[in-house]
Amino acid sequence: MTRPPTVTSLPASNSSGASQAFSLLDERIQRWIWEQGWDELREVQETAIGAILGQSQDLIISAATAGGKTEAAFFPILTTLLQNPAANKLVIYISPLKALINDQWDRLDRLCATLDIAVHPWHGDINASKRDKFFKRPAGVLLITPESLEALFVTRGPSLPDLLSGLSYVVIDELHAFIGTERGKQLQSLLHRLELLTSRRTARIGLSATLGDMELTRVFLRPNAPDQVTLLVSKDGAKELKMLLKGYVETPIQLSSKSKNDVPVAADGQLTTPVTADQAIAADLFRLLRGSNNLVFPNARARVEIFADRLRSMCEENGIPNEFWPHHGSLAKSIREDAERALKSQERPATAICTTTLELGIDIGAVKSVVQIGAPPSVASLRQRLGRSGRRGEPAILRLYVAEKADGPDLAISDRLRETLVQNIATINLLLRGWYEPPRIRGLHLSTLIQQLLSLIAQFGGVSAKKAWEVLCEDGAFGTVDRTAFVVLLKELGARKVLVQESSGLLLLGELGERLVNHYSFYAAFASQEEFRVVFQGRTLGTLPVDRPLVKDTYIIFAGRRWRVLEVEAKERIIQVEPAPGGMPPKFDGSGGKVHDGVRREMREVYLGRDTPSFLDATAGELLKEARENFQKLGLHKSATVSWHDATYITPWRGDWAQDTVALLLTQRGVSAVNEGVAIRVPDCLHETVMDHIADLAESPIPDAREIAAKVENKIVEKWDWLLPSQLLDANYASSQLDTEGAVMALRLSVKWDT
Repeated sequence: MTRPPTVTSLPASNSSGASQAFSLLDERIQRWIWEQGWDELREVQETAIGAILGQSQDLIISAATAGGKTEAAFFPILTTLLQNPAANKLVIYISPLKALINDQWDRLDRLCATLDIAVHPWHGDINASKRDKFFKRPAGVLLITPESLEALFVTRGPSLPDLLSGLSYVVIDELHAFIGTERGKQLQSLLHRLELLTSRRTARIGLSATLGDMELTRVFLRPNAPDQVTLLVSKDGAKELKMLLKGYVETPIQLSSKSKNDVPVAADGQLTTPVTADQAIAADLFRLLRGSNNLVFPNARARVEIFADRLRSMCEENGIPNEFWPHHGSLAKSIREDAERALKSQERPATAICTTTLELGIDIGAVKSVVQIGAPPSVASLRQRLGRSGRRGEPAILRLYVAEKADGPDLAISDRLRETLVQNIATINLLLRGWYEPPRIRGLHLSTLIQQLLSLIAQFGGVSAKKAWEVLCEDGAFGTVDRTAFVVLLKELGARKVLVQESSGLLLLGELGERLVNHYSFYAAFASQEEFRVVFQGRTLGTLPVDRPLVKDTYIIFAGRRWRVLEVEAKERIIQVEPAPGGMPPKFDGSGGKVHDGVRREMREVYLGRDTPSFLDATAGELLKEARENFQKLGLHKSATVSWHDATYITPWRGDWAQDTVALLLTQRGVSAVNEGVAIRVPDCLHETVMDHIADLAESPIPDAREIAAKVENKIVEKWDWLLPSQLLDANYASSQLDTEGAVMALRLSVKWDT
């Protein structure tokens, strides 16, 4: 019999009176807390202490960034370890980032040094001597990434049961960063394999600041018993929010200036002549951010470099020390650390121009404001970024910048609807209502299954097919993979010499499998996204990150124009193109990430609304007014389709997974279609013909997603996809990238609106 799940919502502020939880802690921890000058425990810490001490339950602690989640977990955990020091108990803390491990090592080591509890950091940059200390006495706190934990399974398989015999708790930081990803599926599998090694259930404690769906989070943490996961949801940390969205109109002004960046700026940061939108935004940032610590998120790495360079040059031209630092994953570690140190030291003002690399919980100290340029990747991402601002009792400050094209007769639908602006408004509306995207956990992640299978074989030196099925699929993390698919996968891996099978039935690593497992890159379940080369008549035009389905004879937007796809060479990462006629491409190109159903539905509500949000400046307000007027003129308040210039546009108001699927369904009927964001563009096709296709698809049964995926050219998305047989590759892609049910629902609603 299962018990109903428990959700504890904590009050927004600590009530007066003595702390009962404090008295439960070991007196050495109590003393350390007093030495830090803390007057009281936070609500999440008060509640977590009672929930963890003397318990072995799974727990998720959800609280704002800098809300005390780490202490909420470790104060009671360390108290438990201190109650029986001779037992050599072990806690494994798993983090998505090496930098976060370094931060937590610094924080926990200061506390644990007074308790005589060892803290062992473990990742690729930790030297062998520190690792040897753990092997000599595997007790205390082990701080590790999923990749390094994977390496322990592979390289220390026979000794792991003894090494981990004292395991008592597993703490997973930034839980939301794992859910729905290859690393998340790897982590789920490793957690299950840990319990098989120790022959007992170990309490799992997840820490997160951003959780979009509590039930799905429970399922992730304990897939076979989500109802037994307790949630502690803190309301503590609610803070005043100051926010402004500034709009700009992009004008093709050419300047002649001696300035390196053609940005004439006086010492007070004011512009002396007209400039382009990006230059105006950079000048505004220079004026507003100087003298304080801030984070600026321009979305793309190339944009990080552009703004960092412009802002640094403004400092040089005005004779002041540089205050602006780039930070993204392609930069050398030393350069990233320079930016982190500049922010954390507080010795002089520092602003980081960054990508998602500074979105998670790396300790960079307090920042005055967070800046978002363009549309944020998601509501959850914006909330995570905003959590960096407003510490120490100060209000959080969010500055948003949106540039839209100047009005004109050839303006694309996306630009006429001011898509970037409206998506920002919708995102903020949802943020203020406390809504965040629920995690997508539908993917099969067969790529990660291959890695876990090879890891399992390496761990034991060989494993039977039956045992592998039981550990990984029947009882493990890949429960959606049936026995038939597993057998098909084994046969394919055997044919490719990844695996061999002894006469006894034991699976061993084959020639290729040995090379893969012995390579340093094996332990990561994910691969860095490789960009496609865009090639026209043998000449490379540049590279393009592609996370959307590509089909021959459809279109892409690149270098400010549309191109028709002639061929996709998936393995070589090449897209052969030719120029495509037909109007100006939209400024909005979807590079901010895939948009969820909830955001698109809220965008439609913004178009239908009449009120102007108070957080818009005058230009943004005028752009919103234009967007609503054009929405009405195009008839989108009563119809889901519209003809414009040489194309028909469909606006299903669904997320990109569903809209990508709609575009593929139309393409497979001989009608070229591409999802361009707010609308699906169908070029060179009469409106009546498009409507006939939509009506026919809407009346048809929900199609098999695998059949749709079979026509997609760029299905190799995850690290080990290249080893999958075609039918499993189709199923794998369909499970994570397509939404057939959502697509058909969108088409049926489109028919309803248009009739």
